[in-house]
Amino acid sequence: MNGGARLRGRLRRLRPRTRPRYRGLSFNRLVPNILTMLGLCAGLTAIRVALDAQWEKAAVLIVVAGAIDGLDGRIARLLKGTSRFGAEFDSLSDFLCFGVAPALVLYMWSLHDAGGLGFAPCLLFAVCSALRLARFNASLVDAPALPLTGPPPKPAYAQNFFTGVPAPAGAGLALFPLFAALAFAEWDLPGLAAVARHPLVPGPLLVVVGGLMVSTLPTWSFKNFKVPAEYVLPLLLGIGAYVAVLLTEPWAALAGGGILYVSMLFFSVRSYRQLKREAEGLLEPVLVGGNGTAAAPRPPGDVA
Repeated sequence: MNGGARLRGRLRRLRPRTRPRYRGLSFNRLVPNILTMLGLCAGLTAIRVALDAQWEKAAVLIVVAGAIDGLDGRIARLLKGTSRFGAEFDSLSDFLCFGVAPALVLYMWSLHDAGGLGFAPCLLFAVCSALRLARFNASLVDAPALPLTGPPPKPAYAQNFFTGVPAPAGAGLALFPLFAALAFAEWDLPGLAAVARHPLVPGPLLVVVGGLMVSTLPTWSFKNFKVPAEYVLPLLLGIGAYVAVLLTEPWAALAGGGILYVSMLFFSVRSYRQLKREAEGLLEPVLVGGNGTAAAPRPPGDVA
């Protein structure tokens, strides 16, 4: 009996130990949510530093939140960590970082001089941001059991386009007067800086940008954007030049980026309409004969 017990003990010690299995999400699926949380903290901190009139820090933090927002979704797809929770969390973070924070920063920076009337554009901008994000969430089809949730799916040619100006780009356009004023102040041009800070500049701009966010204007998403081979080298040179300006004159580069984005809206609409015409041209009308068989379409001058 003792020999058998000793043998069983030795066999138990030689048995490989199994690692305990813990139930829960892998760390890869948490990385995008962590990035979204960091962006949310950046937006909240931007409001905090704006209360102390630290406009440069507030602008930088909103730009950082925009950079994080551009990364978290792509990283989630690379790590296969996309989820409905992540999409909802990202939308809530976007509303605060790109809807509330820019409006409050501009109000404390300039629009408070106009009193209660100066708060109206800020309120409208935040509402438009919320409506845009709600429309985006409604377009997410979570399950086939809910076929009527949100608008119908986009056609193939529209997959590379946003509907309206996205929230991060809208925040950048809204902060254009702040970027320009900071650039003019660095260039020792106080007159132009005062003009950019006047409530008549950021107020109407907030209204216009808010309207662009809730519009149906097709804008490039750059998700699957393909660059022709002959434009690769000029594009790389242009990006390198912009990064050089961004490092030396950051406020001028950010303001110039807003102007560049607005100029791209025209080309985005033209590209969308061209793709739509090409897609509609592929759909040839088919006439059905009296016996139920398909007949070839009649020539333009033929009479029945």
